[in-house]
Amino acid sequence: MNAAIRAVVRSAIHSGLEVNAIFQGYKGILNSDFSSLNLRSVANIIQRGGTVIKTGRCPEFHLPEERKKAANNLRAQGIQALVCIGGDGSFTGARALWKEQKIPYVGIPGTIDNDIYGTDLTIGFDTAVNTALEAIDRIRDTATSHDRLFIVEVMGHNSGFIAVDVSIAGGAEAVFIPEIPLDIETVISKIQMGLKAGKASSILVAAEAKKSGWAYDLAESIRKKSGFEAKVCILGHIQRGGSPTAVDRILGSRLGVHAINLLNQGLSDIMVGVQGGELTHQDMSSCLEQKKALPPQILNLVNDLSH
Repeated sequence: MNAAIRAVVRSAIHSGLEVNAIFQGYKGILNSDFSSLNLRSVANIIQRGGTVIKTGRCPEFHLPEERKKAANNLRAQGIQALVCIGGDGSFTGARALWKEQKIPYVGIPGTIDNDIYGTDLTIGFDTAVNTALEAIDRIRDTATSHDRLFIVEVMGHNSGFIAVDVSIAGGAEAVFIPEIPLDIETVISKIQMGLKAGKASSILVAAEAKKSGWAYDLAESIRKKSGFEAKVCILGHIQRGGSPTAVDRILGSRLGVHAINLLNQGLSDIMVGVQGGELTHQDMSSCLEQKKALPPQILNLVNDLSH
């Protein structure tokens, strides 16, 4: 996200606008936690993970009276438009502020899950995939040395994008994702076929689905049905930090500049994105109302390569 923040600030100042940071998301608006930014304010942040302006959940923002207070705080600060970086929850809040209080905004998709409709990539996804992949490469060394079966759990409550990409790049034997349940017997059959072919170790990848730690349930099911003992490794929040990849730095930079260009054109209630390598924007309503689906060909690729 820091690459996007840097791009927004520098692009806005270049076009003659004044820029304020809002710290800790919507909580910062309610608390009037604003700070004026200049070009030097965003120096040396593009290589840093996370976000220098912090973030946080704000249940109070669900209330219309709190959103009215937020709008008044923004106007008192002289803030005439917002750039909102986040996912469904952040965009829903910005859209409510627009519909009720007419505070213009443009959304920039930032979530490691890559599950926002209207863009091929979201900020943070590539970094999360590469972080998980580095861990899996290390785990495979142990799996190979000790002839073991590992289940590696990655993030993705309702989205299998991280799990699928990591499975392909990491050479996993199977992937468990929320979108398409995978039969345990099918996985066991794959492992048994590998053993017959002389393969002594295997790695399975699982998206965390509805709860972190469900990989332990998978391991227990595999043990009961086959006798195979699976070691579990939950990567957890290490996927959300670390120095961003070049892909994410460039993506954040492009989307940040694009967001300012569209605000300068008077557009609002939209989300910027990238499709087929080209910058795009769509009505926020369509991005929130539609679910981004995994491409069928990518799932076929997982199956084709896991024999």
